[in-house]
Amino acid sequence: MKNRIREIALDGTIRQNPTFRLVLGTCPTLAVTTTAFNSLGMGLAVTFVLICSNVIISLLRNVIPDRVRIPCFIVIIATFVTIVRMFMEAYIPDLYESLGVFLSLIVVNCIILGRAESYASHNPVGYSALDGLFMGLGFTVSITVMGIIRELLGSASLFGLKLWDANAFSIPFFTNAAGAFLTYGLLIAIFNVCYNAVDRKIKHNQHGKMLQSVETQTTAKEAE
Repeated sequence: MKNRIREIALDGTIRQNPTFRLVLGTCPTLAVTTTAFNSLGMGLAVTFVLICSNVIISLLRNVIPDRVRIPCFIVIIATFVTIVRMFMEAYIPDLYESLGVFLSLIVVNCIILGRAESYASHNPVGYSALDGLFMGLGFTVSITVMGIIRELLGSASLFGLKLWDANAFSIPFFTNAAGAFLTYGLLIAIFNVCYNAVDRKIKHNQHGKMLQSVETQTTAKEAE
């Protein structure tokens, strides 16, 4: 069980990171990451919807007819998106206004529909909830990092707090669409270079251990 949880955690945050590995949810990633606060808010909203929809879909996986599963998934997801929208509109109106239409578009976010189809509809409730949690965390951390970089460079602030005089040093380019694409592309490249380097090292170590094990067994047989 511990190994299964570990695999789910690694898949959601690193190996199948929805933002930098699978490149899903690109529209909100590019649109709302002008500030760290907007990025964090969107990430947490998506995480909430992921966990809740995964749980409900997993519970109903043997009840929902296969031929209408996608419409059913969308209805379930839309229900939780509506809850998030109502909560934000009532208690965090500034964030609600900032996210705008992209909050409603969570309903058709590829990350959520993808996990519903590929994981929650085939796995038990507990694992489905964990899958939603770690996929959401992977998405949240990724877009928040992107939001921090764009806000620091573009507005000389962090979570709305001015860190230095923007006139002295800021690059407004990073607050527009072109800056979003450039930041996103660079982060994808950096993440994948690091991931591939670590993956190669792990595989090399595993191969070395396997060869050592084979040599040990061979030596033992020769000794007999």
